Amino acid sequence: MDIGSNSIRLVVYDHEGLSPIPVFNEKALCGLGRGLDETGELAPDAMGSALTNLQRYAEIASAMRVGRLDVLATSAVRDASNGAAFVSEIERRTGYSVRIIGGDEEARLAALGVISGFPDADGVVGDLGGGSLELIDVSDQHLGAHTTMPVGPLRIGDVEPGERRRMASLIDGYLREAPWLSNLSGRTLYAVGGAWRSVAKAHMAATKYPIEVIHGYTIDRTMLSDFLSVLARSSKKAIRSTPGISRRRADTMATAALVLQRVLARGKPDRIVFSAFGLREGCVFDRLPEEERHKDPLLVAAVSIARETNRFAPPAETVFNWLQPLFGTFAKRDERLVRALCMLSDMAWAEHPSYRGEHAFLRVSRLPVAGLDHADRVFLGLGMLARYSGHVQIDAARKVDGLLDPERRALAVQVGLALRLGLTLSGGATALLRRTRIEARDDGFALSIAPDAVVLIGEVVERRVQALAGALERSILMSVRPARAGKR
Repeated sequence: MDIGSNSIRLVVYDHEGLSPIPVFNEKALCGLGRGLDETGELAPDAMGSALTNLQRYAEIASAMRVGRLDVLATSAVRDASNGAAFVSEIERRTGYSVRIIGGDEEARLAALGVISGFPDADGVVGDLGGGSLELIDVSDQHLGAHTTMPVGPLRIGDVEPGERRRMASLIDGYLREAPWLSNLSGRTLYAVGGAWRSVAKAHMAATKYPIEVIHGYTIDRTMLSDFLSVLARSSKKAIRSTPGISRRRADTMATAALVLQRVLARGKPDRIVFSAFGLREGCVFDRLPEEERHKDPLLVAAVSIARETNRFAPPAETVFNWLQPLFGTFAKRDERLVRALCMLSDMAWAEHPSYRGEHAFLRVSRLPVAGLDHADRVFLGLGMLARYSGHVQIDAARKVDGLLDPERRALAVQVGLALRLGLTLSGGATALLRRTRIEARDDGFALSIAPDAVVLIGEVVERRVQALAGALERSILMSVRPARAGKR
C-alpha cells in the first residue's frame, strides 16, 4: 500500500522477485497533500477518504492471502504536523504497521524501481509525486547524487494565468540547489509518477502513437519540451478535454508539465523515457539477493510464462541452439529477444487456429514485464506473429511497423519462421530437434535429418523450409545423414 500525497494505491504482485507481474492494482486520488503548505496539516476530508480506501485495501489483501504487505507513506504524511496521528489511525484500523520514508529513501527506492525495469539505465530518475520531486543519478545499477524538493503539484499549487513565470522561477530555485543535475546533459531522464505518466498518455494520443504502453515510451527533449509548453499554458477546462488525461488528473497537469519542462531545461537530457516502475517495484527489488538483481528481467519473466503456457515445456536452449546456425552471432540486444522468443514460441497453442498469430502478437507486444523498450516489443510481436501465421501482414503489425528499423524487422520475421519450422518439424516436442541439425554452407544452409528421424519430414515441413529460405534469401537443402557404422 502506497500512501502518496495525491493518490492511495494497493498493488499486489504474483511473486516477490525479479519482474513481478501485478495481479491487482487500484488507486484512489485522495489529495492528502492539498493545502499542506498553507495549514501544515493533512485535511480532515482527505484523511477520511484515505482511511476508507486503506481499510478496503487491507480487506482485499487479507482475502487474497497476500504473503507480505508493505505500507509506505511519503511526502505529505512525513511533512504534516498531524501525520503521526494519521499513521496511528491507519494502523489501528488496518492492523498493519506504516513505514514513513524520508525523501532520500523515496529517491533511492524510485531509482531501484527504474533499474528493475531498465537494467541498463544511465541518467537521472525523476519521481514526481503530489508533494515532492525526487531526483537521483543512476548508472551501471549504481545510485549517485540525489535530492528531494517540495515542488509537487499539490504543494506549489496551480499554474494560474499570469503566474507561470513566477512559478517557473520558484521551481528553478530548487533545481539550482542540485548542481549535479548538469550531469544529465546528453543522457536520459527516466520519468516516474502518475502525473508524468499522464503527460505520456496525452502525448501518445496527440501523436496517435500505436502502442498504448507507458513503460519504455521514449521522446526526444525538443519534441517533449514543445508539448509541455502548450500543456503548461492550458486552462483546466482545456486539459480536461485533452485525450489521454483523466478528469481527476486534469487539475494538476499544468503544474506537472511545468515542473518537467524546467527539469528538461536545467538538465538538458537527450531523451525522456517514461517508467511504469518506481517506488513500489523498488521496494520489491531492494529485497532481492545481489545475484538475482543482475539477471535479465525479460528472460526471467519469459521462463515463468513459458512454464504456465507451453504444451511440453520445450527446453529453450535446445530450440535456440538449433536455429542459431541460421544467423551466426546475434547482436547482444537481439540475442536476449531471440532467446525470449524461443521460450514463448508455444504460448498460443490453445487459441483458435485462425487467431493464434494475432493473439500471440498482441499479447507479447503488450506484456507487463520489464527490460523492454517499444522497439523490442515490436520485435517480439513480429517474431511470434511469423511463428504462428507465416507472415506479418495484419493491421496491428502494420501500425507499429515504423517503430523497428528494417534490418531488425527482417530478423524478427526470419526468427519467427525458423521457430515455425522447428515446432512443425518436432510437433512441439522439441527434444526431437536434437535428431536434426542445421549447418551453414557457402551456398546456403543444410538441414540434415538423422536416419531414424526421416519420418519427421512431410509436405508441411517442406513448405516451412521454403518459406524460411525465401525470408533468408538463401537456399536450404534437406538431406538424410548417413547411418553410422554398425547401424542400419
